[in-house]
Amino acid sequence: MIIQKQYKFYAAHRNEELTDKCRNLHGHRYGLICHFEVERTGALTTLFGDFDAQIEPHLKEHYDHGMLINKSDPLYETLKEHERRTGERFRFKEFDAPTTVENLAFTLFSEIIEMGFRLSHIEVRETDSSVITYTREDWIADNRDRSRLSGEKPSAVRE
Repeated sequence: MIIQKQYKFYAAHRNEELTDKCRNLHGHRYGLICHFEVERTGALTTLFGDFDAQIEPHLKEHYDHGMLINKSDPLYETLKEHERRTGERFRFKEFDAPTTVENLAFTLFSEIIEMGFRLSHIEVRETDSSVITYTREDWIADNRDRSRLSGEKPSAVRE
C-alpha cells in the first residue's frame, strides 16, 4: 500500500557551476511529496501523523528558511568567514555536490530512509512548473556511483 504525504519548505541556493541566472543566489518554495510503502496490518495501517512527527521537524530544523550550499562553492567559505568575523549565524544545509534539485532529492530520500520509512519515490517541486520524481532505483544507482551527484565521470571511465 502507498501512503502519500506532502510537505513544503523555503530555501535559498545557487548553482555555482552554471553561467545563467541560476548562478545567482535565489530561493524557492520547495514542495515535497513522499510516497511511503506500508504493509497493511489491519483496519488502520499507519497514522498520517506518524510521518509528520519526524519529517516536519526535520525539514523545519535543517531546510526551512535556510541555504542549500555546496561546500566546494567559493561563496560557502565567504559566508563562513562572515560568520566567524561577525558572530552572525546562517542556517546552512551543506552538500558535498552542487545543490541541484536532483541532489536535493537524493539527500531528502536518504534522510527519510534513515528515519526508518520505506519510500517508493518522492517528488520534489522546485517551481510551480518544475517537478522531478526520484525513485528508489535512482537512489540505489546514486549510492552505487556517487560521481552522478557531482557530474564527474565515474572513476572507471576517467581518462
